Amino acid sequence: MTQQIPQRLPGGGVDLSHLAARSAAPQANDPSAEGPSGGSVVDVPSLVIDVSDATFEQAAQLSSVVPVVALLWSARSEPSATLGSMLEVVTRELGGRTLLARIDADANPGLAQAFQAQTIPTVVAIVAGRPVPLFQGPVPEEQVREYFDQLLQLAEQHGVSGRVNAPDAVSADDNAPTEPEIPTAHLAAIEAAERGDYEQAITEWEAVLTRAPADAEARAALVQVRLLHRLQGLTAEEIRSSAAAAPAEVEAQLRVADLDVSGGHVEDAFLRLLDLFVDQDADGRAVIRERLLELFEVVGVADPRVSAARGRLANLLY
Repeated sequence: MTQQIPQRLPGGGVDLSHLAARSAAPQANDPSAEGPSGGSVVDVPSLVIDVSDATFEQAAQLSSVVPVVALLWSARSEPSATLGSMLEVVTRELGGRTLLARIDADANPGLAQAFQAQTIPTVVAIVAGRPVPLFQGPVPEEQVREYFDQLLQLAEQHGVSGRVNAPDAVSADDNAPTEPEIPTAHLAAIEAAERGDYEQAITEWEAVLTRAPADAEARAALVQVRLLHRLQGLTAEEIRSSAAAAPAEVEAQLRVADLDVSGGHVEDAFLRLLDLFVDQDADGRAVIRERLLELFEVVGVADPRVSAARGRLANLLY
């Protein structure tokens, strides 16, 4: 059964505070002894360690620096392996803000009993030597991350806000999204769009597509810039007032459909143009169809709203 993290450190279960009290304080002359936020920093060989009855005291001492998450596992439990891998990933991503201690429950029955493990796997955190029950049994990754977030908040409330340094920590730079490299052929078009010169940007994107007709990124950018160009210099009030005053005027309705798509009202835009399509002659239908196809590209051809509108358009055409 999943147990929620308590609002305070529980007094029940095994009390390990005497072990945390014996943890060595960082030396004042050690430049790595204090982190940027004032918490202690301790070097460890790994963020994931295997713990036994004999070595548990060392892990418990580290719980005065960072929360120590204890995983009681068994080779006989298939969920143990899956959960163990998940906990390792999350622990390393946190970059030293917590430590994972793996405990083989079969080989260390004393620890399993001390942590009151009623099922395997069981996950219990240790904060300042005190146990914090997290959960038992398999848990989805999203929920595991939520538990870690709550645990870090709880630990900070109790003054446990240090870090451990280890070679397997994932740095913030490792998790940062990398900027995609912009193709040289796209630079002129992008620069024109960024300075608001949409007409020049359209010319540049069309030139890119002339040289590389299969460039999907250029095509997507072109239809978006065309939309921005059509709306440039107009206010939303002007566009909507004109459309309301001339409900049968195709250009006025096209502009308000552009405005709706730019504002995220995709279904309204498609419905407006499809309803308008019904009463048009061949020339009017051709104009509306062309604009719809372009707006489909702006929104994304895989979008379900596009699929629905495309289906209705096909029914109207045939």
